[in-house]
This record gives sequence, C-alpha cells and structure tokens, in this order.
Amino acid sequence: MTDARVPGDDEAAFIAAARSGDPARFALITERYRRELQVHCYRMLAHYEDAQDLTQETFLRAWQKRESFKGHAAPRTWLYRIATNACLDFLDRRGDRIPVPAELPGARYLQPYPDGMLPEDPQESVVARETIELAFIVAVQHLPPRQRAVFILRDVLGWPASQAADALGLTVASVTSALQRARVTVRAQLPGRRLDWRSPAAHELSDDERGVVRSYMDAHERNDLKGLTALLRDDLRFAMLPNPDVIVTAEDAVDGWVAHGLFQRGYDDWRGIATTVNRMPAAALYLRAPGDQEHRLFTLAVLRVVGGQIAELTGFDARDKPWLGLPATL
Repeated sequence: MTDARVPGDDEAAFIAAARSGDPARFALITERYRRELQVHCYRMLAHYEDAQDLTQETFLRAWQKRESFKGHAAPRTWLYRIATNACLDFLDRRGDRIPVPAELPGARYLQPYPDGMLPEDPQESVVARETIELAFIVAVQHLPPRQRAVFILRDVLGWPASQAADALGLTVASVTSALQRARVTVRAQLPGRRLDWRSPAAHELSDDERGVVRSYMDAHERNDLKGLTALLRDDLRFAMLPNPDVIVTAEDAVDGWVAHGLFQRGYDDWRGIATTVNRMPAAALYLRAPGDQEHRLFTLAVLRVVGGQIAELTGFDARDKPWLGLPATL
C-alpha cells in the first residue's frame, strides 16, 4: 500500500540511514525488526535455520534496495514485503510449489521454534500476538507458497487486500480469491477441537501442562510404559519427524514404541528438562548410553495437553541444534 502521508520519526530515521550510505548505520536501524521478521519467515518455511538465513537475506536485499524506500509505507511494512518475496524465491528453489498430499507436508523441513527467539515485547509485535503452535505451522504448509503468503499477510499480519496485492504483484481480486481458498484449507487441516488458530497475546503454561510434562519425563526416567500410556488420550496424534506419518491413536503409538524396543530394555537411562517451544510445553530428553558418563541430548517432545492428557505429541531430533538453547549434556 502506498499511502500518501508524512513520514514519522521512525520513517525519517530510516530514510536518513538509507541515504547515509553507511551499512553499519543501516544495519543498526533494521536490526530492531530481526526477531519479528524471523518469525514471519518461519511461518512461511516451517524451518528455524532457513528462517534465520532468509532474515539475513532480507536485510541484504533491503540494503541493496534502500534507495527505493521513500517513506510511503512504514519501514516494517517495506521489510515484510522484502522478506515475503525472499521466502517465495527460496520456496521456488526448494520445490514447494504445490501442497504435499501427506499428513505433515514438508515434514523433512519442519523444525521447532525456540521461545527465547520470539520478539522480546509480544504486546508490541503483531507477529508475536499470533500463534506459532505446530498445528498452525503444519496447516499453513498445506498451502501453495503464494497462497501461503497471501494468508499470512492478510490473516496473520492483518494487511489490507490492496497492500498484499501490491507486495506480491497480484490483483486485489486474485488476493481475495486466494485468501478464501487458503482459509478453507487451513481450517480443514487443523486438528479436531480447534475452532480457531489465534491464541492469546501471552501464553503461560497451565498447571495441567506443567504436571503432564513432569509426569512424561518421570515415566521415561522410570522406563514406565504403563505410566506413559496413562498420559495419552485415546485419540492421540503422534509424529516423529522427519517421518511424515501421523499415528492417530494412543494404542498404535504405544505398539510402535514397543515394536522399536522402547521401554523394553529396562536399562535405558533417561533424564528430562521441561521447556517450551512454539509457545507449547515440551520435554527435552537426555539419554545416557551404557558406559557413558553423561546424559546426552537426544530428542525434544512437543506436547499439546487437553484435559490433563497428551492430545498431540511431536518428536524432533534435538542433537546438534544449539539454537534450541538446551545444554548438550547433563
């Protein structure tokens, strides 16, 4: 959107930094947008490390195009436009041009998002006020990239249709049509009992969530399959990425764990740390192999708790991911 308005203090400072020709000065004034742009890229890509790279690509493109910023739109809007198109170019190269007909499209790309890297002031950031729960991120990945961009710009960032159309080089009519299709797809892909994808501005774990995480870790530490099973809803949705398959009952999940030797050997020595990612409760599990002196970070289990039980469990390989902010050993 190119509204004719007088630039405010932020816009004036931004223009001055761009015209200065000083990359350090420009970097300093754009750095304040890093975290929210990274969340935006994560919504588009579902991959934390790629989102980091594309945020840096956004700043590089912004510097190269700095003379095109005239103050007709806010610096944030201008940067989001650049970030969105950088992500679309990346997705084009990655080959995500059509939805993958699987329970978890792009599952080989999906990574958790560390809460410590969310914008520091969620009350001030429109991006942070919207959910980045895994269910939402997965649902959005069912959309083709350009439709995904329309949906995020319109329904997450709240951009008017004309502004989204201008950013994506589309007509208003095509943006409106794409948004209608995207809304139908996203709502169809969200798990049952989810009436909307929006979450409160600030999310604190409930007592139920904290208790379930503690019990989940305790069951592992005691190799207690019965105790773990009691924590699971009968209609559990379970996935261990990057495997795209989703198990949809607790019984099938437990049978799979038993078949793969979990909780049978009796000598597995687990320890756990409670944490949060994607604003969801999670347990970081550490395994001590026979003969090892330390417990080593092994997997991250992200939980959605409903009525004191686990309704969704998504597991990630947590090894060699220092950006999770977890100790490598205990």
